[in-house]
Amino acid sequence: MSAPAIALQDVRLTLKSSAGAVNVLRGVSLEIAEGETVALLGPSGSGKSSLLMIAAGLEKPSSGRVRLGRSDITSLDEDALARLRRGNVGIVFQSFHLIATMTALENVALPLEFTRSSGAFARARETLTRVGLGARADHYPSQLSGGEQQRVALARALVASPRVLFADEPTGNLDTETGAEVAELLFALSAQSGTTLFLVTHEETLARRCQRIVRLRDGMIVNDTRA
Repeated sequence: MSAPAIALQDVRLTLKSSAGAVNVLRGVSLEIAEGETVALLGPSGSGKSSLLMIAAGLEKPSSGRVRLGRSDITSLDEDALARLRRGNVGIVFQSFHLIATMTALENVALPLEFTRSSGAFARARETLTRVGLGARADHYPSQLSGGEQQRVALARALVASPRVLFADEPTGNLDTETGAEVAELLFALSAQSGTTLFLVTHEETLARRCQRIVRLRDGMIVNDTRA
């Protein structure tokens, strides 16, 4: 039997504040199978983004265990986590996080260059074409619309054919029509590659496109159902 793509066991996150300790996550356990599409739904402040960051190895839990595939990432240092994410994990953020001084093509090729993959720019150009931006490859982020920037970010996340794609409110900064177009691409491309999709959103309509909806409230899972 294959290992889950993501496995969280009794994950807790407590942060210090001027008012005292804040319990962001309070004992979250969750398994996501290879190739599954899962939406994490909940109100602002419920801990959705924190949970995604911990599952992707971008933040450390206060306690609990986190696994990506067969790798226990709980105690790995930053260098080891970065090596593990390369080629295994793609991430799309609400705010795009493109490098302003790089063209669309250079932004998309960056993950492949980190791993010294051959033909990085050819693969990057092919992936940009798949998201409808082949003709915009030499444009800088400032020359692109918000929807185009998110398409570039999506291409960058998928160019290395990751096993898991994390998407944190990927349509949150886009208008309704553009957001729908980006969502269509997100699901189509992840399905084509068989990538596990872990999607954080507050939009019911977007969440219902996933196979499974996990609802988070006050740092705890309150519901986990098939869509």
